[in-house]
Amino acid sequence: MEINGKIIQIMPEQSGNGKNGTWRKQDFILETEGQYPKKVCLTVWGDKIDQFGMQQGDTVKAGIEIESREYNSRWYTDVKVWRVDKQGGAPAGGQGAAGSPEVSTFNDESGEDILPF
Repeated sequence: MEINGKIIQIMPEQSGNGKNGTWRKQDFILETEGQYPKKVCLTVWGDKIDQFGMQQGDTVKAGIEIESREYNSRWYTDVKVWRVDKQGGAPAGGQGAAGSPEVSTFNDESGEDILPF
């Protein structure tokens, strides 16, 4: 699944030790686009916190996985992020307008037929 929106808040990073070793997670609050925007808490785990480098104000498209679990007869849901594409910035690959093909326009100032076929 994917979700688009703007990062409006970055929560403090959390870490701890579990049975599988040390863990890290950080929550980001994303506001969706549209007529009725929603706020969604996204969770990023481990090394992806540094890899994604999300900043407040970034417009992103996030690949997410929604997972629920039961604990003491209550259900908890996580929205885990596995991919982030920043929107509105420089395109991936480093090509800008210089990599675009040049478009020719046709004008009829010359008075002759200039049909392309």
